[in-house]
Amino acid sequence: MIETSDSRQAGPPSGSITVAAIGDLHVTDQSEHKYRDLFVEIAQKADVLALCGDLTNFGKTREAEILAEDLHACTIPTVAVLGNHDHECGQPEEVARILHSAGVTVLDEQAVEIKGVGFAGVKGFVGGFGRGELGAFGETAIKGFVEESINEARKLENALRSLRTDRAVAVLHYSPIAKTVEGEPPEIFPFLGSSRLADAIDRFDNVRFAVHGHAHRGTFEGKTPRGVPVYNCAQFVVSEQFGRPYALIAV
Repeated sequence: MIETSDSRQAGPPSGSITVAAIGDLHVTDQSEHKYRDLFVEIAQKADVLALCGDLTNFGKTREAEILAEDLHACTIPTVAVLGNHDHECGQPEEVARILHSAGVTVLDEQAVEIKGVGFAGVKGFVGGFGRGELGAFGETAIKGFVEESINEARKLENALRSLRTDRAVAVLHYSPIAKTVEGEPPEIFPFLGSSRLADAIDRFDNVRFAVHGHAHRGTFEGKTPRGVPVYNCAQFVVSEQFGRPYALIAV
């Protein structure tokens, strides 16, 4: 259930929790305190914050430190995945370490249970969707490219399998479906996500929804082949949908 302003007045369904999801913050060296007030606001409206990658602009140490400083204002549990921008400087482990120092659980090889809901996530990778999905055939470079996409989907599947909760949420950066990247130029669809991620999600009956970022001009809502809701929570997409840069989703 997506919480609009009307549904928040009534409150989320009994026994559920509210997840605030936002991606593509792109924190720079000049972004000091840019998100502090937003995190305070989110903590008042949600039970868990999910950060959907591209948290920094170049994966610089100072960018991660600035974000971590603002995240200290968030008083609810926070989970995150990194995005491609967070890898640009070649030190994603350092970005993750800095975020961890601010109390963030960076999902990748691990999953976590919060308030009875399981959270599993990976960055994901490119590769395309459906019949347009790139296969591991031909040159060695192509096979290595596809193997990276397969590995990310495998990590997501393993993390979801480790959860023993009745409800689970998948947190991604790249999209698992084509629908939520619609609005971007069709030529770049294969570089915005991979159906392999949806295949991993659809293996589990307890996944209530997936959130991702990356596609700044994409579409807010879609579904996996089995019907699991997928939400593009890049802040640019969510702002256009709700007039605020984060989505509120009950689970």
